[in-house]
Order: sequence, then C-alpha cells, then structure tokens
Amino acid sequence: MQNFKHKFPIQLRFKDIDKMGHVNNANYLTYIEIARVKYFEDVVGTDKKWSQQVGIILARIEIDYKAPVFLHDTIFVYTRCSRIGNKSLTLDWVIVREKQNQEEMVAQGNAVLVCYDYAHEKTIAIPEEQRKALEQFEKN
Repeated sequence: MQNFKHKFPIQLRFKDIDKMGHVNNANYLTYIEIARVKYFEDVVGTDKKWSQQVGIILARIEIDYKAPVFLHDTIFVYTRCSRIGNKSLTLDWVIVREKQNQEEMVAQGNAVLVCYDYAHEKTIAIPEEQRKALEQFEKN
C-alpha cells in the first residue's frame, strides 16, 4: 500500500469464521489491535515505562468494510501515523488480502489514541522520545 511503511501479517483462525463462512466483523478489531501493538513495538520500542506507567489508550476507531475475508485468505494490516497532536495521535490502517501477488483492500479506517498516565489516571502530552520516534519513522 502506498504511503504505508509498516506491514504486519495476520494469521486467520477457524474460530474467526462466522456462520456465513467469512471472518466475523468483530475480529477486524483484534487484527487492527495486533498490528497496532506491533507498530508501536517496531517504531517506539518496548520501554516498560512507556507501556506500563505511561502509554496509550484507544479513544476512537473507524472501520469501513470493503470485501469479505475467508479462512484461507492471506491478509496483512498496514499501519501509519497520520497525525501527532499534543496528547493524541491518529493511526490510519488498511487490511489487504493478497492474491497472486496483488493486494485487494478489504477494510480501512483510523484510530485515535490518547497518551495516558496510568498512575495518575489522566491524559498527558506525548513524551518527546516517542514523538520523535514516530515522526522519524514516518518521515523516512
């Protein structure tokens, strides 16, 4: 996908399939979450302070479904940070199905995440180190 640098494969499981024979829509949230965690691990790192004392919480998510996904499909989630504010950021994401070396978009959307201090239970400014890591990754 153009303008997306982070790509993560999703392993479909039999339990993801609903009575209609395709992936149930609720599972897309799990796929996006897995890819989001991997995005932050790869871009920001796994600093315990960032993940346990200060981290991010999901404030909003949007999903536009484009095509069904079936058990034997090969899918990936592309993720990018499209906006960095003072306390929040927006991640855009696209789920694609790969077939014969072609990618077909099956879902897309975005998520707004807010930086949060778990000890004090309040929103905070995005720490400079994480901000720089995100900006640097998306700039290159």
